[in-house]
Amino acid sequence: SRMLRFFPPVVTGTIIAVIGINLMRVGINWIFGNPVGPTAPMTVSPEHTEWLSAMRSAGATGQAGMLPVPEGLSLAPTVPNPRYAALSGLGISVIVLATILLIARFTRGFIANISVLLGIVVGGVVATAAGMMNFDKVGKAPWFDIVLPFHFGVPVFDPVMILTMSLVMIVVMIESTGMFLALGEMTDRRIDQPALARGLRTDGLGTLIGGIFNTFPYTSFSQNVGLVAVTGVKSRFVCVAAGIILLVLGLLPKMAALVESLPTVVLGGAGLVMFGMVAATGIRILGGVYFTHNRHNALIVAISIG
Repeated sequence: SRMLRFFPPVVTGTIIAVIGINLMRVGINWIFGNPVGPTAPMTVSPEHTEWLSAMRSAGATGQAGMLPVPEGLSLAPTVPNPRYAALSGLGISVIVLATILLIARFTRGFIANISVLLGIVVGGVVATAAGMMNFDKVGKAPWFDIVLPFHFGVPVFDPVMILTMSLVMIVVMIESTGMFLALGEMTDRRIDQPALARGLRTDGLGTLIGGIFNTFPYTSFSQNVGLVAVTGVKSRFVCVAAGIILLVLGLLPKMAALVESLPTVVLGGAGLVMFGMVAATGIRILGGVYFTHNRHNALIVAISIG
């Protein structure tokens, strides 16, 4: 956190703008349905269908390692999505985006604050009517389940893996620093060294807890920064309430399955607004940078974004 002095407005604004610009790619892929992988989970090469069925059966008996992998097997992320950029998905994203904009423009108070949520709900209803949602997993999921720590085994301390993850977390910390500064701009609060240190410690604690409960490292989610700008809600108590709700939902597998069944095209319309607001915050910070007679500032922004 002592490196905060190396983050003047020209650096802070550039970092935040780059975060928003990079997230645009995620939002566009959500709108079009992703070119590969998760949005086409049933897309399997025909010659490998029999092998995959045998793997599922063998996996249930613990003998999956005995089956040889066929030559040329394609992993899921490399399988093209035949439904990429379908007009139906694009239309749903437009409906979500229009709903959010109309609610934010013509309503006030609580309704305006939950415009993103209402837009996603409307998109989910339209996607259901269009037959784009599959509720099979919802029906099969139990109503209640407890997540036990170290479900996959106790930690193993490998020096190489520790070094690798440490480097990854350093990158995450730099990105988190940019997000903390962006939130400071949105909430009109100066982020000093103690505040930044508290934020990074919270990130570290979340990563530790995430590892204990069998999930990926928890870090600050840059997409949520855009929510603050879109809704105007800046209270930390809202975040606490949301955390409690998520803890409760974590005990209800049916809710997790319901969220998983939501098509990414629904999230795409909301993501376009949220990610754009992150980039707009960075641009607003850069608006206060002196470019006219200091070409070094222009070079910093140009090289960083380029």
